[in-house]
Amino acid sequence: QVQLVESGGGLVQAGGSLKLSCATSINIESTHAMGWYRQAPGKERELVAGVIGGHTTHIADSVQGRFTISRDNAKKTLFLQMNSLKPEDTGAYYCKARVRGRDYWGQGTQVTVSS
Repeated sequence: QVQLVESGGGLVQAGGSLKLSCATSINIESTHAMGWYRQAPGKERELVAGVIGGHTTHIADSVQGRFTISRDNAKKTLFLQMNSLKPEDTGAYYCKARVRGRDYWGQGTQVTVSS
């Protein structure tokens, strides 16, 4: 059974940092695609950063230079380091994994950036 559990969200002032973690029950090194998504109130969920095929990363233009995606294969954990946070980064952040053609989501962790 695929399980994804996010943690690390919280309330932070603009300019601050947070590091999100996504603990999984799967071998993330062989997982086709994993990523971090976020959903702001009243907006659609969007891809923030992704690892595809275990080698390629995707970083959204809006967070380029501020956010970094990484993973610890041994700990089966995906991370999102978020620096220089802005109020527009506020939202629920979700971890997603694609395993054998099926998408699995975590329950999300809330990030709130105050101005």
